Amino acid sequence: MRYLMMAKGGDQPDERLYAEMARFIEETTAAGILLATGGLEPRATHVVSAGDEITVTDGPFTEAKEAVAGFALVEVRSKEEAIELARRFRRIVGDGESIIQRVFEP
Repeated sequence: MRYLMMAKGGDQPDERLYAEMARFIEETTAAGILLATGGLEPRATHVVSAGDEITVTDGPFTEAKEAVAGFALVEVRSKEEAIELARRFRRIVGDGESIIQRVFEP
């Protein structure tokens, strides 16, 4: 099963955080769990359709602490395993919010 794990913005990272995240990323990559990861630009483009009309608006749209700041695509055996990874991530980065969504495959 693949899950997209997203982290909303939080405190500025420090050297300790970078070191702990590097170990976490190295460990999960070596285990074949972490497939992709990345940070996201705080600005976004919002595309909305209503009937025949499509509206495109440039962001940002929310406060920085509410915007999705980064993502990880993981492959695990169960939702519980994805939740445990998110718990480990939150213990490293501290207070904040993460979102986990299953990625359906063909």
